[in-house]
Amino acid sequence: MAITKSRTRKRGRNRKGQAITEYGAIIAFVALLVALSFGFTKGSLAPALSAAFSCVKANLDNMSNAAATSSS
Repeated sequence: MAITKSRTRKRGRNRKGQAITEYGAIIAFVALLVALSFGFTKGSLAPALSAAFSCVKANLDNMSNAAATSSS
């Protein structure tokens, strides 16, 4: 019985290690894609991102103001 528990624990550790490795590989792949996209766009990506974040901020500010006025 003790042997079975020991084997089960080892399998669980291997699965956790495998999951961490897979997440690390995914993060590395995404980082590579981001780096390549910045490299290939040659400066046109930064203004587009800035405009997108500004738009999101403006929408959040509008929603916040609307919520504040409706709750008063």
